[in-house]
Amino acid sequence: MKASQFFISTLKEAPADAEIVSHKLMMRAGLIKKLGSGLYNYMPMGLRTIRKVEAIIRDELNKAGAIELSMPVVQPAELWQETDRFSKMGDELLRFKDRHGRDFVIQPTAEEVITDIARQELRSYRQLPKNFYQIQTKFRDERRPRFGIMRGREFTMKDAYSFDRDVASAGQSYDNMFAAYGRIFDRLGLQYRAVAADTGAIGGDRSHEFQVIADTGEDAIVYCPSSDYAANIELAEGVPLIATRAAASMGFEKVATPGKSTCQDVAELLGLPLSQTVKSLVLATDETNEKGEITQSTVWLLLVRGDHELNEVKAGKLELADGSGLKSGFRFATENEIVTHFGCKPGYLGPAKMLKSVKVIADRTVANMADFVCGANEEGFHIQGVNWVRDLPEPDLIADIRNVVEGDPSPDGKGVLAIQRGIEVGHVFYLGTKYAKAMNATFLDVDGKPKHFEMGCFGIGVTRILGAAIEQQHDERGIIWPDAIAPFTVVICPVGYDRSEDVKAAADQLYGALLAKGVDVILDDRGERPGAMFADWELIGAPHRVVMGDKGLKEGLAEYQGRRDAAATKVPVGDVLNHVLSALQIS
Repeated sequence: MKASQFFISTLKEAPADAEIVSHKLMMRAGLIKKLGSGLYNYMPMGLRTIRKVEAIIRDELNKAGAIELSMPVVQPAELWQETDRFSKMGDELLRFKDRHGRDFVIQPTAEEVITDIARQELRSYRQLPKNFYQIQTKFRDERRPRFGIMRGREFTMKDAYSFDRDVASAGQSYDNMFAAYGRIFDRLGLQYRAVAADTGAIGGDRSHEFQVIADTGEDAIVYCPSSDYAANIELAEGVPLIATRAAASMGFEKVATPGKSTCQDVAELLGLPLSQTVKSLVLATDETNEKGEITQSTVWLLLVRGDHELNEVKAGKLELADGSGLKSGFRFATENEIVTHFGCKPGYLGPAKMLKSVKVIADRTVANMADFVCGANEEGFHIQGVNWVRDLPEPDLIADIRNVVEGDPSPDGKGVLAIQRGIEVGHVFYLGTKYAKAMNATFLDVDGKPKHFEMGCFGIGVTRILGAAIEQQHDERGIIWPDAIAPFTVVICPVGYDRSEDVKAAADQLYGALLAKGVDVILDDRGERPGAMFADWELIGAPHRVVMGDKGLKEGLAEYQGRRDAAATKVPVGDVLNHVLSALQIS
């Protein structure tokens, strides 16, 4: 490709609404152009990278035995109503009616459609296992689209769905996809971690996220440097930091803490470590009738140590022995509910001296604390020297409900935890029979009886990978693409191409030789000034650059510079082809 035949549209400054590095650089490098809120045109430069990402994904999935198909972006609501996701998924699911008044959705994912295909086409165990995938447009009506393609409304995703006859074979399909994902991200040239994760709205029992490591990532990844343990912070287990509960050594005493409504302020006032305080969080669950009207609300008090934070994902999985709990959904209690049950506004709440009985859930560490400090349920006061049994009944439930922190013991007992930031670009789920049962998707098993499919689903954010790669690899000059997904792997920058026959001849010869070797090369024949030409390609992120000019050619030299190199290397013109091929690891 020659630059004069291509479309290059770079900007010196990023638009004012571009907030993060990847958004700014993608706009400046001309990879994307904004069409509307969360909607982007993928320009030729950006589309080249997308196609390279897709090619790697497609190659590895095909090798892993997955079969490509394509499902419509627009899906009939009837399928989503079968699984009840039409009403439960929330406003991110874009719903609309056609001219006949029939309900449809624009797909954010395709579990319903693929399950419908399976129940029609996969009738016997002899047809299993099967794994279907597509690389298709998705739409999620984000409340606040931001960060460019990182949290846009329309995007491209690879979604795959496996169908198996039993749990064991479904596990094999899961492991097969997990391994394929590792090969995909290795080939993409990205630093990543596969971490255990929560299954979220899709459901299921087994789940891993593939996170691209980046300081600007939205997700916190927890791992143990001395073992294989790794998990998203939503799932990372917080082990008890106190092995056993000590005997009480202090008296139960109400102390004045005027204006001190946080654990930090109270600890400083009383001259105690923050870890001696207990934080109270008040949640509520609602029971509704058939009309969706609230008929009854239950208030819950969750306790975490003062230096810890509540993990809402963990809280949302809690269930008591009697079947009550937060599993069916919770909200933070209103101020009126708090005053009714505790007798005061937030800031001075605690498990002692409550006006009305509430369900109490204590984190594992809190359950083993002694002589702790908590709110007195009276404005301007706290209680110190609080102990379980002596001053409080045992909690209704003891559970892991906190976020882990750096330095916590690793749950596998092999060291301590570290935390780094990451960007989720892939997710694998074991779904079990969740969708198959909801849609009565069955096959005839060996015994001739119908059986529900065991399913898995596996997603990769194709367009999101671009943003994640840039967040991970960039500098003050622009993008630094891995070779495998750069829009162009090599750029030839001839200085004076339009003025010097020698420069033109040397550049054309190298260009032809690289093309003959199958190298994805672009020759910048636009006649730009050297500074502007170099700035464009550093911004765009071409991994390898060769510069040729009259002065160097007279000395028999060209210049090679890798995008990460601090300076160019002078190379004899006769050796430049082999030098570039060596850098590309092409023989």
